[in-house]
Amino acid sequence: MASMRDIKRQITSVESTKKITRAMKMVAAAKLRKSQERAENAKPFFDKTKETLADITARIDDDLHPLLEKRDVKKVGYVFITGDRGLCGAYNSRVIKEVEKGLKETEKETEKETALITIGKKGRDYFKNKAEIISEYIEIEDSPGFSTATNISNELVELYTEGILDEVHLVYTEFNSVVSQKVERLQLLPIEPPESAEVNDSEESYLYDPSAEEVLSAVLPQYLKNVIFGALIQSKASEFASRMTAMDSATDNAEDMIDKLKLSYNRARQAAITQELSEIVGGAEALE
Repeated sequence: MASMRDIKRQITSVESTKKITRAMKMVAAAKLRKSQERAENAKPFFDKTKETLADITARIDDDLHPLLEKRDVKKVGYVFITGDRGLCGAYNSRVIKEVEKGLKETEKETEKETALITIGKKGRDYFKNKAEIISEYIEIEDSPGFSTATNISNELVELYTEGILDEVHLVYTEFNSVVSQKVERLQLLPIEPPESAEVNDSEESYLYDPSAEEVLSAVLPQYLKNVIFGALIQSKASEFASRMTAMDSATDNAEDMIDKLKLSYNRARQAAITQELSEIVGGAEALE
């Protein structure tokens, strides 16, 4: 049985850990609120871009733009978003498992190679000796800027137009609520136009100037940037939610552990007192 001094030392250590986990939970909660606000503010712009893309592609031939053109797939790229740090539950491992699943599915198809574009240290460190990594983005800020999405988008377009990659998929975590986040996988390139309602030919339908084709050339790159930007924000919100939940559980576990240690301490103290009393009584009897 551990001594009272050892138990007291353990209690002090667990109490210090509890303070840290509680502080991390509060920080994650504050960052989560900001991420949710950013996601909500960016949504109307993304929805309008999506609506415009759906309307244009319903009117013209998909092969009019290289980012829409489908070709024989020889090499598939996976862009995926993980965190730079841990202590966020299963957030990183869920994304990594989905990427591994995609790689296995792709490699089963004959003559198809795979490559990765990693966003976040955890994903990069896991795959650095397991797969080809074309590019990496680490230390993404807690509030990702649109310039980050632009840089990633420009690189993907370059890799695709130069024929280095023939198909690109994005794996990220969609934020639904504090306790619900879901890993999603979607095709980035070639761009698959969103499904839309029937094109309205009435007076309320869109008029494109100078032409639908030229507007499409401007909308497609913007659409790609918006998708990546939205995925970055959603992933950050999911990371903060997972970290907040994990730290909340860790704090509760620390409290339970402290209660058990205090009980053990009291038992050890009672045993020591009982032993001392027995020794006193025994000594008194011996003197008689």
